[in-house]
Amino acid sequence: MRPQKLFIGGAWVEPDLGHYEVIDPATEEAVGLAPEASRAQVHQAAAAAREAFAAWSRTRPEERAAVLDRAADLVRRDVEAHTALARAESGATTATARGMQVTVAAARFRRYARGALEPVEQPLLPQISTAGPMGSAGVFGAVAVRRPVGVVTCVTSYNNPWANPAGKVAPALAAGNTVVVKPAPQDPLSVYRMAEALQEAGAPPGTVNVVTGCAPEVGEAAVDSPDVDMVSFTGSTAVGQRIAQVCGRDMKRQLMELGGKGAALVFDDADVESAVRGIGTTFSFYSGQICTAPTRVLAQRGVYEQVVAGLAAYAGRLRIGDPADPATVVGPLISAAHRERVEAYVELGRKEGARLVVGGGRPAFDRGFYVAPALFAECTNDMRVVREEIFGPVVVVVPFDDEEEGVALANDSDYGLIDYVWSGDVARAFRVAGELRVGGVGVNTVGRNMEAPFGGFKRSGVGRDVGSYALHAYSELQAVVWPG
Repeated sequence: MRPQKLFIGGAWVEPDLGHYEVIDPATEEAVGLAPEASRAQVHQAAAAAREAFAAWSRTRPEERAAVLDRAADLVRRDVEAHTALARAESGATTATARGMQVTVAAARFRRYARGALEPVEQPLLPQISTAGPMGSAGVFGAVAVRRPVGVVTCVTSYNNPWANPAGKVAPALAAGNTVVVKPAPQDPLSVYRMAEALQEAGAPPGTVNVVTGCAPEVGEAAVDSPDVDMVSFTGSTAVGQRIAQVCGRDMKRQLMELGGKGAALVFDDADVESAVRGIGTTFSFYSGQICTAPTRVLAQRGVYEQVVAGLAAYAGRLRIGDPADPATVVGPLISAAHRERVEAYVELGRKEGARLVVGGGRPAFDRGFYVAPALFAECTNDMRVVREEIFGPVVVVVPFDDEEEGVALANDSDYGLIDYVWSGDVARAFRVAGELRVGGVGVNTVGRNMEAPFGGFKRSGVGRDVGSYALHAYSELQAVVWPG
């Protein structure tokens, strides 16, 4: 319960506005005290990043790579302590906290240590130009060069307090930017441990800054500071829209990974057992609090009943309980407020006429923000439980007749992050993938290739990151032209 300090300009700073409790979603007890920054302190962090930018952007790529490599080593060195903290403040199971949060964060620092060494120049074909108002005729060579954007504010989500910040901070630093990180208020303590690792790894003062707070003014200050050149945000579409409005006034760059309502099309010729296993991860992986989850199942009528029965059985086998227990598969939701929101959607689904096949209630625990995995059948695409992002362990199933209808239903959504297709006909699966208006498509899998671009269409976001695409996201392109 040692009160956490802010990290500004390489120093640990007392917050102007005191501290607030970070609550363990499983026990409802405080696990730490997070600092509440003032607006002035957030702007100080951005100013520190601005001051550090000139030197950091001119460092050799090998130096930036060495810092990120050492940070990866340090995160892995303390993996057990980091896992315990991530589990306590986020409610993730031990397996998820270790394998999908802390370990992935270390892997991302390692990946972008290599990324710092990737070429930033792209040679272009020479061009023959006739005489014009800007000069005489000639042959002109050119090269496109990626340059760092400047100061990047990274606003991160509560559902992964290690991998999500690392996925922003590591490529931004590799490209030569400096950063201000504003974590989600529910589980910010892990991000301070990440800052400690970067400091110990040799990141110069001001290169990385971390500010936190429950008040909306903290996030607003991190976005509207005149020292900030770009905002990278992961979170809800509604908050992303507000950030975009502020960025638009000053023409700041944006990278937005927003909400999702992933459609999973299951065709009559699909391996239904495989589809059920993939879709079932919505119930278990961080209790459905994941934007890429296949929460909207579109099942062709020939397998519709089989899919519903399979998902009901899958949900019924999942053990709900203490995230620290190795046998637990489904942990709590992040907060009491979010539990109430998910429960409200379950009740809404009933009122809309969907059939609650299984789950949706509170398990008989004395403490913790738990909701039993819920499955709705007999849904239609106009229901709010089908159209709106619930961000919890709730799956809805909608029937369809043929390929054309299935694609139309999948595309009839405000979101477009990741959809999924299960079919034994690979040619059809790839044909359907080409017709889906989404940033990514999983064919017979919910797995991810971590070099593939990640981002959304429509209200699911702007821009792409992951792999080398993240290095481009945190860069500006400059053209250099010379006479041949």
